[in-house]
Amino acid sequence: MPVTLDKRFADAMGGLLGPSFPSDVALAVSGGGDSMAMLLLAHNWTRAWGVRLHVVTVDHGLRPESAAEAQMVAEECALLGHPHTILRWRWDGTGNKLDAARRARLRLIDAWRGQIAHVLLAHTRDDLAETFLMRLARGAGLDGLSAMQPLRALASGMTLVRPCLGMARAELRHYATVLKSPFVDDPSNDDPAYVRARMRALLPLLQTHGFARETLAETAEHLRAERAALNARAADIWNRFGAQDGPVLSLHPDWAAQTEVATQRRLLNAALRYVAGAEYGPRAAPLDALVSRVTSGGAGTLHGCDLQFVNGRLTIFREYASVAQMCGTVDDTSETANWDTSWTVKAPDLKGFTLRALGQDGWDQLPREHREGLRHRVALAWPSVWQGDHLTACAGLTDAENHGISFRHRGQGEISFARFLLSH
Repeated sequence: MPVTLDKRFADAMGGLLGPSFPSDVALAVSGGGDSMAMLLLAHNWTRAWGVRLHVVTVDHGLRPESAAEAQMVAEECALLGHPHTILRWRWDGTGNKLDAARRARLRLIDAWRGQIAHVLLAHTRDDLAETFLMRLARGAGLDGLSAMQPLRALASGMTLVRPCLGMARAELRHYATVLKSPFVDDPSNDDPAYVRARMRALLPLLQTHGFARETLAETAEHLRAERAALNARAADIWNRFGAQDGPVLSLHPDWAAQTEVATQRRLLNAALRYVAGAEYGPRAAPLDALVSRVTSGGAGTLHGCDLQFVNGRLTIFREYASVAQMCGTVDDTSETANWDTSWTVKAPDLKGFTLRALGQDGWDQLPREHREGLRHRVALAWPSVWQGDHLTACAGLTDAENHGISFRHRGQGEISFARFLLSH
């Protein structure tokens, strides 16, 4: 007897998040057949495991129908008994439209999720094959050609969960159709103006020459296994030679002599992404130049990070210039604010306060005993809270010294650099 889609979904969730499931998970549901089927699968799964679902739809406003489609998802969630939120985004006309929409979608969901760590996405085996072809056409290397991960912890603390990677798009749409769930077909999926649509149209032709969707997806998964092995090697070097102090990473002077160039590059690339809170690393040429420079004893800046030698250790921290313009006043009664994708600031009431990097003017306001205890160049990029021109609090001081305002970096919690290395 064939295994049902519900059983396969339950097995996937057990393998990814079990055996002790979180109390709450979020689902990103667009209204397409794949995500609406995932909504039904997750709905059925929660009845067995008692997990609360929180559904979110991002209305990108790229088509006139998008608002109605988001409302369709809201109505289906109401019938199923799950809370649903619509987040809206509008493209400013700059850059690649679909890439900007994808980045905005993750950013909005990350800001919306609150304490929910896991967000389910409905990527399928077809997505693996299409993405592989897209990246192959761009000349991607091993990391780019590797399959998207079933479980991916982002630098912000959000974990993306893809329980449907073992399922075909046709299976999910058949499931939604049989259960009479509404769903929509985005016309951009068949628009040759978009690369993914062109690759999707190319797949049937490739299949006649032996390049089946399943073969391409399996190749991407094999490469993902190879990437995991390389990441494990980088993690081993980090565990032997590295140290983390909240937002600051450092490596023992002997690290480079014990490490092959490919692992040096992989380790520093991950460190830059982690410290900058960036989804992607720098381009190959500047990264290679930086690796050569720092392994020869030189310093440098790249990707919003500063690399300096402190007491003989290569030290990696946020570059002040990359956050100098990051400044905003809290205009509601929030008790929590996020800053630079990596920091959380908490206070009884942040309304009216300005959140920004410490900078030289903030450094000058610190009492001398604190200035002597903080590394100047590192501290300049730390988050701080201001009232007008007066420094009220900053990272690096105690809660008492900060008048009850606390600063927490993700590296002080569950998203250590060691974990980040293995999950990327």
